[in-house]
Amino acid sequence: MNIWRDERVVMTLDAGGTNFVFSAMKSGEEVVEPIRKPSNADNLDLCLQTIVDGFQEVSNKLSENPVAISFAFPGPADYRNGIIGDLPNLPAFRGGVALGPMLQEKFNMHVFINNDGDLFAYGEALGGVLPEVNNKLVQAGSPKRYKNLVGVTLGTGFGGGLVHNEELLIGDNSIATEVWLTSSRIYPERFAEEGISTRAIQREFLSRAKSEYPKDLMPKDVYDIAMDQNNPDNNAALESFKIFGKCLGDSLANLLTITDGIAVIGGGLTGAHDLYMPAALEEMNGKCYTSNGDSLPRLVQKVYNIDNEDEFADFAANHSTDIKIPGTDKTIKYDPNPRLAVCSSKLGASKAIGIGAYAFALKNL
Repeated sequence: MNIWRDERVVMTLDAGGTNFVFSAMKSGEEVVEPIRKPSNADNLDLCLQTIVDGFQEVSNKLSENPVAISFAFPGPADYRNGIIGDLPNLPAFRGGVALGPMLQEKFNMHVFINNDGDLFAYGEALGGVLPEVNNKLVQAGSPKRYKNLVGVTLGTGFGGGLVHNEELLIGDNSIATEVWLTSSRIYPERFAEEGISTRAIQREFLSRAKSEYPKDLMPKDVYDIAMDQNNPDNNAALESFKIFGKCLGDSLANLLTITDGIAVIGGGLTGAHDLYMPAALEEMNGKCYTSNGDSLPRLVQKVYNIDNEDEFADFAANHSTDIKIPGTDKTIKYDPNPRLAVCSSKLGASKAIGIGAYAFALKNL
């Protein structure tokens, strides 16, 4: 499937708890100016009418008929059947609302809804990090190629998705890769999102700060304090991002030991990657211990931060050697250094989600 040469048009929506952003895509690119509307997340009738109006306005802007509607919603739901259930940031849908079938009746076309973390990963696998990494490996003369990707989004919450060989892992209940509910070895009594979210940075900083700050202090404010060496709370800010990085590295290590692929990070907190990525890498490339105190590498593979050019060069280097095939005079190439990569999204979460939504619709059509 080559989405970049496909002439079909799909209407899309990036649905958040505060705003809905409607658009349309053709050949993997937006073809209308996005339309932004308030989500009206606590009023079901108004929310549903907003969704219908948004897609109708996009349709009116198009010069050709769309073949489908495809979009992302935040959180778990029965996406296969288009039913939105109990979402914390969209309370109007509690109890179950057949949004997909409703839109199919209204617009007389196929409707596809997925989790935003899943579509982020799908977009990055088809049109973002994964093809970019493989192209750069070709240019570097490396024999390595990657087909597996885990994508995570960092922001108000912690989302994710898994892609294998251009196939998105949906799961039997349409809720695969709910990474926010995985456990944390840094805070064993909490689930992962409590250490990998906006509120985690707020909590860790406010608990260490010497001065008084508003409780709704945003991570960007904490980042600015961390970058100001003259601020008396500079160390508190740096420590909050370090702990965030350790929690992120812990979760990524768990995911990578299952997926054995590239990891890409997106979402609003990626702008602070210079503060949390060192701790995340240290955690992924760190040690774990047996009951008698012996240490083992946390992962079999070494993880490289390929946002750093020097690390990418080492990641792409050919480490293979020739070994003999027993009983013959032949040799075979053997690479004794399995390796993985982590990096920040270059597309941005919103664009990656749009590409993922577009590709998912075309694949299923």
